[in-house]
Amino acid sequence: MKELLITIAQGLVENPETVEVHVDEPTEDGTIVYHLHVGETDMGRVIGKQGRIAKAIRTVMRAAATRKGEKVSVEID
Repeated sequence: MKELLITIAQGLVENPETVEVHVDEPTEDGTIVYHLHVGETDMGRVIGKQGRIAKAIRTVMRAAATRKGEKVSVEID
């Protein structure tokens, strides 16, 4: 899952080497939180107009997690 998020984010930004993902331990309800960090100049590319790209990233991650029987959440920091 972490690799999927990194691959998606690196495809969107100008500086792929600045992409970092940190994973939190599962919460009480089993949700795994992924924290996506990108360069300051690439933040707009990852969020998109009115948050559409960020919403799409979260949708893809939830769909992939559902196939594995997991619950995930993506936060863009």
